[in-house]
Amino acid sequence: MDQLWTPWRFEYIRNANLATSCVFCQILKEELDSAHFVLFRGSKAFVILNLFPYTSGHLLVVANRHISFLSEADPEELHEIIQLSQQCENALQHEYHPQGFNMGFNLGRAAGAGVEHHLHMHVLPRWTGDSNFVSVVGETRVLPEELPTTHKRLLPYFIK
Repeated sequence: MDQLWTPWRFEYIRNANLATSCVFCQILKEELDSAHFVLFRGSKAFVILNLFPYTSGHLLVVANRHISFLSEADPEELHEIIQLSQQCENALQHEYHPQGFNMGFNLGRAAGAGVEHHLHMHVLPRWTGDSNFVSVVGETRVLPEELPTTHKRLLPYFIK
């Protein structure tokens, strides 16, 4: 069996396993944006890099309020989540030039939600052939860019 070492992820994994509260609620309280790779904070939602990205540039648009489902969101929250998703699409298009996007919600653990009780939308840039042999057969993701670099590249698109 081959091994791919990712020592930079250990601190997050260790802290995530110890956490008894919601990771997104904790990020909202701490306001350490660069440490948590937050790109933008709005009145109803915020944009953050996914710490376990499927592709480089994998963003999350997260409701500020701790809610689990779209049916719990008010119209203003829904509007800001979609508006920020549009801004994410624009930023990724200009900076990474993807050939497509996957955007969506995983509502509940059975649907694949990693943080199942806090509403968030995934925005993933995609390229033809980005699911390669290593991802499909080796069950390992190969990302060409570290999160601090991705954060630095995308941050200018969210500064007003």
